[in-house]
Amino acid sequence: MRDTRHRLPHRHVRPHLPAALAALAALLLTLLAPTASAHAAPTGFRVENGRLLEASGNDFVMRGVNHAHTWYADRLDALDHIKAKGANTVRVVLSSGDRWTRNDTADVANVVAQCKRNRLICVLEVHDTTGYGEQSGAVTLSRAADYWIEVRDALVGQEDYVIVNIGNEPHGNTDHTRWTADTKAAIQRLRAAGFDHTLMVDAPNWGQDWSFTMRDNAASVFAADPDANTVFSIHMYGVFDTAAEVSDYLGRFVAAELPIVVGEFGHDHSDGNPDEDAVLSVTRQLGIGYLGWSWSGNGGGVEYLDMVEDFDPDRMTGWGQRLFDGPDGIAATSEEAAVYGSGPGEDTTAPTAPGAPAASAVTSSSVTLTWGAATDAVGVTGYDVVRVAGGTETVVASAAGTTVTVSGLAADTSYTFAVRARDAAGNRSARSATVAVTTAPGPAAGSCAVGYRVTGEWPGGFQAEVVVRNTGSAAVDGWTLRWTFPAGQRITSLWGGTATQSGAEVSVAAAPYTATIPPSGSVSLGFTGTRSAAGADPTTFSLNGAECSAA
Repeated sequence: MRDTRHRLPHRHVRPHLPAALAALAALLLTLLAPTASAHAAPTGFRVENGRLLEASGNDFVMRGVNHAHTWYADRLDALDHIKAKGANTVRVVLSSGDRWTRNDTADVANVVAQCKRNRLICVLEVHDTTGYGEQSGAVTLSRAADYWIEVRDALVGQEDYVIVNIGNEPHGNTDHTRWTADTKAAIQRLRAAGFDHTLMVDAPNWGQDWSFTMRDNAASVFAADPDANTVFSIHMYGVFDTAAEVSDYLGRFVAAELPIVVGEFGHDHSDGNPDEDAVLSVTRQLGIGYLGWSWSGNGGGVEYLDMVEDFDPDRMTGWGQRLFDGPDGIAATSEEAAVYGSGPGEDTTAPTAPGAPAASAVTSSSVTLTWGAATDAVGVTGYDVVRVAGGTETVVASAAGTTVTVSGLAADTSYTFAVRARDAAGNRSARSATVAVTTAPGPAAGSCAVGYRVTGEWPGGFQAEVVVRNTGSAAVDGWTLRWTFPAGQRITSLWGGTATQSGAEVSVAAAPYTATIPPSGSVSLGFTGTRSAAGADPTTFSLNGAECSAA
């Protein structure tokens, strides 16, 4: 993000690559994925098989926001409020002194200390590089590397808690092809200077990589890091205004085992309308981190990106409510870093048990549960709904509030559910009283048949085809197809319709060109997906609520 007080409109150009070139780029990205090589053993965070891990080996997924510290140095209390809302990470704006007041070594050390006090992982970024080559006064990644070396004393020994984001949006749309060489050089300078931290690198094109410069060169940049400990950051604003664009971009990194986070995104922007729901949904499905822009203090026409008004945590905006408390938001998906294990003086008191859940809107595959709120000395950040079976329990849904719909259930089946509350320190409450629910009988057989087959596989991913046939005597005009995946499979990109996925349950709405299925006719869908190992295929499908036979 540019200077939040004196912003100029982004100048983004949408790519128009032919399908063949896009496919070739994806193939090259996969072929160029880094192979294991000897490198220094990281002392804190590390990257392994495309995932960001803590020193303990815990898989860490960022769930947090950006805070404009360099322009509001007196508002470090914002970190307390950000943590209280459930975040596990904060990305902090710093200045090298080239465009704004320099954040010196003492200030950086204080920021790190405040992050640690609030049990937040601290992503530190230099903002002076924003739009280099296109925005007046912006500096190079080399100059950003100088700054990090100058303040290194504040960072040594903090590798468990700090990730160094070398420079914000380091190239505009001019000379963006220089990004690859400039980024490699900056990484290698910091390694030579003794930085053992995980490094984060932003995309060019004002962070949005419409030219795919970062996407297509990420493997070579990762390979240039002698520690193999670099994470890539994409900023998703107007360029990413459809779910397909979000899913395709992030899915390619995951398929190539290259670590990626959404370092900035918003619900609206001057260059278009980002699909924030897709960002939240896809990152949850892929286990990718995100950091929303920004807590408070925006200006220059983008004040709508404030999550709270005037830094007041009790005056949350619509964007703040969506990011923190909405579906796939921070409260429902954030997990505190394992490095913040409870110690003397830390919060070790669990919330009280929630009230017993009550069931409503029971269907053949879902039920809505509502319960009484728990209380906590610091604050409840979310709830986990668990299925109880004998002496075991399994989390089946999470929510920021006191109601949730559990989907993906079998028809005419009895279930027992209960609820546990979570607080900001990760303490979980005792289990609530249980509720027994029996789902409704399944839908009657419909005039449809569905064929499903896997057409290609690769490590961690696959491609499949779904053929929907109309076996009735009347045309189907508009449809929704549903199925449940086994084995934790996730759709990353689908054509022929619009897919949404909640847990294992998939719903596909027809595209305009597939909406009509004539009698004895059929339509075909295709998608790519991820899975940890070869798994079983779905076997039960319903079309507009009616169960389909196998084709």
